[in-house]
Amino acid sequence: MADDKQIIGAGRFTRLVSVAGWEYVERTNASGIVIIIAVTPEGRLLMVEQLRPPVGARVVELPAGLAGDLADAADEPLAEAARRELVEETGWDAAHMTRVAHGPLSAGLTSEVVTVFRADGLTRVGEGGGDESEDIVVHEVPFGEVPAFLRAREAAGALVDPKVYAALWFAGPGGGGSAA
Repeated sequence: MADDKQIIGAGRFTRLVSVAGWEYVERTNASGIVIIIAVTPEGRLLMVEQLRPPVGARVVELPAGLAGDLADAADEPLAEAARRELVEETGWDAAHMTRVAHGPLSAGLTSEVVTVFRADGLTRVGEGGGDESEDIVVHEVPFGEVPAFLRAREAAGALVDPKVYAALWFAGPGGGGSAA
């Protein structure tokens, strides 16, 4: 199947390819994608919100990012990338990262596979908000109030990434188990 792969177009971070007539997007310059489910010691789910140009709206999401995208860390382990992204985006660090899920993000559109981690042993180490290229708003919402918060953000015009709802399963009582 890979023998008939054709590159249709390429940018800085992605390329459009065709295999047996199926067109999809591949991410370049990264070894993985991580998503982090984190609940503070006070029982608040950490979420981030930022403008996402592909959908033309602000999106409420879980903290997430790329692994292996830094020149000095091309072989960065996924758990380390998750911890780095959690600190960068939310200002919280985790003592432990537990892999809870792994799978395709949008199997009909992209080859991306994400790894979801549950962060435990959180401590505040900074303000968060992302790096200089990002405009991230951090939301710390009491766990039981997350559904109402999400409805309110949608009413205000934001979109909600459905993975936030999956986080309610993995972060809830019993932790949703581990699918990894």
